[in-house]
Amino acid sequence: MLTHRWRADLQGYVKSAVLILYHIGVVTLSGGIALSLPSVAGFLAENFMDYWERIKNEEVLLISIEIAVALFLILAFNYIGRSIRDRKIATVAAGAGLAMFFPARGRLTRKRIKKAKERHGNLRSVMIIGATGFRTLVEAEGDLHNVLRECLEAKIMLLNPCSEAALARARAILHPEVTPLRLREQIKESIEFLKQLHAAHKNVKLKLFSDFPQVKLAILGDYIWMQHYHANLDIQSMPEYVFKHTQNNHGLYSFFYDYFVRRWENSDIPEYDLGRDELVYGGQNGSEARRQKFWLVAPVAAAAQSPGKGRTAPQEKAPLS
Repeated sequence: MLTHRWRADLQGYVKSAVLILYHIGVVTLSGGIALSLPSVAGFLAENFMDYWERIKNEEVLLISIEIAVALFLILAFNYIGRSIRDRKIATVAAGAGLAMFFPARGRLTRKRIKKAKERHGNLRSVMIIGATGFRTLVEAEGDLHNVLRECLEAKIMLLNPCSEAALARARAILHPEVTPLRLREQIKESIEFLKQLHAAHKNVKLKLFSDFPQVKLAILGDYIWMQHYHANLDIQSMPEYVFKHTQNNHGLYSFFYDYFVRRWENSDIPEYDLGRDELVYGGQNGSEARRQKFWLVAPVAAAAQSPGKGRTAPQEKAPLS
């Protein structure tokens, strides 16, 4: 933690120094131009007529100059018009709270995204909605793997591997390696990773939803990272948007934050007890209504491994794989 704080302070000092040097350079350049104006004006006044006498009868040169000036004016007006349009778009994006946008995910872009998420989520509260969470949370190269280890607390919502939505999601993605069994295995590994963090006294909570996921959210302090779950495409091929919290109530940060809170407080979505491997369903006023055993292996395999232990009724078992 001290290393991250020291690094953040160092980056702040470097940015301040660069900004000061930039202003010094601008002031120096402006002063140089202002001091040179009399000399430049005198030179042009003395030599303009001489140059004009030389080129006024050169038709080809004059036509070339006219074409060059016309092209310059066309490019200049196009640039000004595009700048005005870009400024309007930037104003709209700023009003929506859009801070960054990543249309593609090449190797360099993935590194930038990972570093930015670690900077946004370091020592902050983290809230995540995803499908399996495997590539994002479990893999060491995942965007949020280090964030979960360094955050203050984490609330995570993943797809229930035993739901019809999980089966439909796996079948909808047009990729040979994406199968219902593989999707369940990935969610299993995500749960095991979160159980390790919980065992290490990390404040981690998990809920499993059973409807089709619409968006992938990562709320990291004052920033929200969002991707849209396409019906037939892998989430890795979708662009990623970053929204920043502002004082304006019309920004999309507030919308997605409220969306997560409503999902998290929905009593129909059970919480996964990472210590006891049970689904906890909430009742009225936040009270606990009932618990349901959630197996990380098939019930038959679990019974074979522990034949002497008591068994739960079949309707209370939710096998993952």
